[in-house]
Amino acid sequence: MKKTLFDKVWDAHVVESIPDGPQVLYIDKHLIHEVTSPQAFQELENRGIPVFRPDQIVATADHNTPTQNQHLPVKDALSRQQLQQLTENCEKYGITLYGLGHPYNGIVHVMAPELGITQPGMSIVCGDSHTSTHGAFGAIAFGIGTSQVAQVFASQCLLLSKPKSLRISVRGKLKKGVLPKDVILYIISQVGTNAGTGYFCEYAGEVFENMSMEGRMTVCNMSIEMGARGGMIAPDQTTYDYLEGKQFAPTGADWDKKLEYWKSLPTDQGAKFDKEYEFDAQDIEPMLTYGTNPGMGIKISEPIPVASNTSFEKSLQYMNFKQGSSLLDQPIDYVFIGSCTNSRIEDFRAAASYIKGKQKAPQVTAWLVPGSKQVEAQIEQEGLKQIFEEAGFELRQPGCSACLAMNEDKIPAGAYCVSTSNRNFEGRQGPGSRTILASPLMAAAVAVEGRIVDITERVPQAL
Repeated sequence: MKKTLFDKVWDAHVVESIPDGPQVLYIDKHLIHEVTSPQAFQELENRGIPVFRPDQIVATADHNTPTQNQHLPVKDALSRQQLQQLTENCEKYGITLYGLGHPYNGIVHVMAPELGITQPGMSIVCGDSHTSTHGAFGAIAFGIGTSQVAQVFASQCLLLSKPKSLRISVRGKLKKGVLPKDVILYIISQVGTNAGTGYFCEYAGEVFENMSMEGRMTVCNMSIEMGARGGMIAPDQTTYDYLEGKQFAPTGADWDKKLEYWKSLPTDQGAKFDKEYEFDAQDIEPMLTYGTNPGMGIKISEPIPVASNTSFEKSLQYMNFKQGSSLLDQPIDYVFIGSCTNSRIEDFRAAASYIKGKQKAPQVTAWLVPGSKQVEAQIEQEGLKQIFEEAGFELRQPGCSACLAMNEDKIPAGAYCVSTSNRNFEGRQGPGSRTILASPLMAAAVAVEGRIVDITERVPQAL
């Protein structure tokens, strides 16, 4: 029987099946952070249950962490308490923690892949919706709720119903100035925010095959924004080259054995999917969102659509935009380059390629927040820090930062922020803030120009 990538990985992790019901799925890696783990640890405590496999858990601090003066005590009382709880729980249960200041600290969906913790064929969970990021390696990765975090602590398994399979293919070659972020924003704008509900999505076609691992992670990260349980891309030579030599990647004979298995994972020719979409790369342009969900996206050359429904009109009212108008020349107050979607070294290289030799517009506050201590170090080693600082950008320390305003990095009410993060919901970046999602290249151009511009006219060559 022909199998999809998703089928192969899922079926390999089934411990037990209930007839006409859910399955017990074994979890290879459980990633945790300070926000969703305290209640789960408390449940274990209340019921006198130990952590079953602490060696399969990796913890980091990211959501509540400040992005300035991380060597000092955390000012915010709630954040300080949550970080302390994480430290105490990890010490109590023997769990590896990469806390603030540790060379491996960073956003959970950035540091795990760059350390080689994330590998093809794995099942990976985290109490965070954007766990789908790790599917870029050909892993089954998805977010779970607090009660499920406790389940994995106690049993290293989850009781789940197997999702259906979806494939999205993008054929051809991307145009100048179009980055992976534009690809996924375009897909979501076309299929909608509910198209993936009940499905695990595989991305296929030349566009994804030609993407770097950083780009693939950006795409898989936002699978959840079209309702999918997760997203996957088949492992290939790009995957193996990225992983080889990483701190926790296999070595020697173990590498050879794993590599043989990884090469068996791609979808069999002729395997059937429950639903499929196909797109042409030439139809994709640099993208922007204009509303209050990631599906409300347009090409830079397009006007805001005209529609008549209450939620659409409410969304435009919140953003203070008008139907049929263009976003070109829209003044911007803040630019945020960071988050688990776009805070990897490749994202900062793309931004630096535009910023080099230019100056930030004086009216724009521009925050650059690396996704990990390792990315922070790379920014300095490659000379990007000097480019950013000479241009007037503020380079901060690693963390989730202004993606979700659970820390001090908030966008003020009424202010417009062009953000490389994954969600533009009302108040997501701060109460009353207005978020426009875009690629790191677009965000960099906006910071320099002080307004939304068509980067296809300003980028000399494809990135």
